Amino acid sequence: MQVTLEDEAAQVAFGEALGLALAGRGQVHLQGELGAGKTTLTRGVLRAYGHQGAVKSPTYTLVEPYRFNDREVHHFDLYRLADPEELEFIGARDLLDDDSLCLIEWPSRGEGWLPEPDLAVQLSVSGMGRTAELRAMTEYGRSVLTRLQRDWSQARDESDTEDPTRP
Repeated sequence: MQVTLEDEAAQVAFGEALGLALAGRGQVHLQGELGAGKTTLTRGVLRAYGHQGAVKSPTYTLVEPYRFNDREVHHFDLYRLADPEELEFIGARDLLDDDSLCLIEWPSRGEGWLPEPDLAVQLSVSGMGRTAELRAMTEYGRSVLTRLQRDWSQARDESDTEDPTRP
């Protein structure tokens, strides 16, 4: 699935749709250069569960936990990871369970240690916006993509109906 996101608001809205489709579980690898919007997309995912505050990339702490009523989301940023084995020392194995949602920025830094993700999201700068390319890597990931494609198309159709000036 490939989506063009014209601005930050669209990126956050798409992240929220992705969060709803994920239903609070799974592993998502967020890939892209610095400034591609990995943390912005994460902000949208967290909004799907009710988070309204700022979302900072946990560059120095490696992981930032978010707890909601019935789910946990772990936002990883592995940019400064020197060795994938460091993940073992911070207890990442326990965080990467089936009962939580893990959003992992810079997953290539944890290569060989991280399990296969349910979804891989490649973000790239496209003019003033971003392009998101999503690939399902597991059966659960395929079901998430199916829901996301349906819901995102429906949301875009409704948005176009509400604002006839949208291209």
